[in-house]
Amino acid sequence: MNFVEELKWRGMLHQMTPGTDELFEKEQVTAYVGIDPTADSLHIGHLCGVMMLRHLQQAGHKPLALIGGATGMIGDPSGKSAERNLLNEETLRHNVACIKEQLARFLDFDGEASNAAELVNNYDWMKNFSFLDFAREIGKCITVNYMMAKDSVKRRLNGEYSEGMSFTEFTYQLLQGYDFLHLYQTKNCKLQMGGSDQWGNITTGTELIRRKLGSENETYALTCPLITKSDGRKFGKTEQGNIWLDRNRTTPYTFYQFWLNVADDEAERYIKIFTGLSKEEIDTLIEEHRQDPGQRLLQKRLGKEVTIMVHGEADYEMAIEATNILFGKATKESLLRLDESTLLAVFDGVEKFEVARDQVVGAKAADLLAETTKCFPSKGEMRKMTQGGGVSLNKEKLAAFDRVITEADLLGGKYLLAQKGKKNYYLIIVQ
Repeated sequence: MNFVEELKWRGMLHQMTPGTDELFEKEQVTAYVGIDPTADSLHIGHLCGVMMLRHLQQAGHKPLALIGGATGMIGDPSGKSAERNLLNEETLRHNVACIKEQLARFLDFDGEASNAAELVNNYDWMKNFSFLDFAREIGKCITVNYMMAKDSVKRRLNGEYSEGMSFTEFTYQLLQGYDFLHLYQTKNCKLQMGGSDQWGNITTGTELIRRKLGSENETYALTCPLITKSDGRKFGKTEQGNIWLDRNRTTPYTFYQFWLNVADDEAERYIKIFTGLSKEEIDTLIEEHRQDPGQRLLQKRLGKEVTIMVHGEADYEMAIEATNILFGKATKESLLRLDESTLLAVFDGVEKFEVARDQVVGAKAADLLAETTKCFPSKGEMRKMTQGGGVSLNKEKLAAFDRVITEADLLGGKYLLAQKGKKNYYLIIVQ
């Protein structure tokens, strides 16, 4: 497997320095991607960089995942219109530990192979580096003129953004450049990869290495394109915010639904970038999808591959079952298998009623649904719909509209799902 060619057909190669492809032909390459630990979870905006590391390892090369424990205390100005909040050391340690666990789902950190993945934290080599030492050893190697020429700096200083740029952020590219220098000296790491907005910071690193160690020390840069939606908006964001890899932030159901609902042209791009499927498999899937787009074959396979990779087979099956509750046939047993967060995610958009327990348990269904909650405008209408088989509780047809609700009817001891007709759902939350 040729790593550069793999990135090209997948649409994951934006720019690289001359000689990068020749480097891969002559040796096992050690390369790294930096991840800013500003949260205790990765989100899908990180996945392109992580997948580059995954493909790198599968091609026989050595991936390094660099957690920016030190640089995360400052914040990268690339693509940002304002300075981000600085994180304290305790929060950063927690975030780093969580991200380590997530990366292990994509990269093989175990084994004796020469290309086993490694996770490094730049806080380890920056924590004892004094400001005076950094200014003397690193600061003198790169001119202010060179740093000012970077697009990420110019955009913040030319009046496009009113906030300007602090000295703290201005030094970020030097710190990131020093990471490259350190990894080159200690790990023989010759390549840094990242998103296209990182090109300026990455090439600062290659320039720092050249000026500090001599021009014979050649290092390289490679970037992937910034992933966007078909309308040009930033990938990975919804109206509710980021799509996270942590199930406590984004449920596996919501995660799967994100991929299931992408547009056809997006699915054709994303299945190449975010899965490990071969070119032949993907070409076949695209052809089958184009013959019958309504079946959404691409979106379903994309959702399956990414959900299993991030959450595992069991959570994928739960996501499918949850999807069928709203859009297919389901039973009470299907509801009972859902955990609370998935249940709430599935019925996020339905009307909800909070009702005291003594008004639910022991009450007649007609009183609860037609008077206490107003799911029905009147008992008469509810009686008529019940007789026609149009009312369900927890996906089971209601046989008698005056049936008494018991504790056994409550999902997780707390919820009751009422359904009117085929599409009208109401979630009763018992207090």
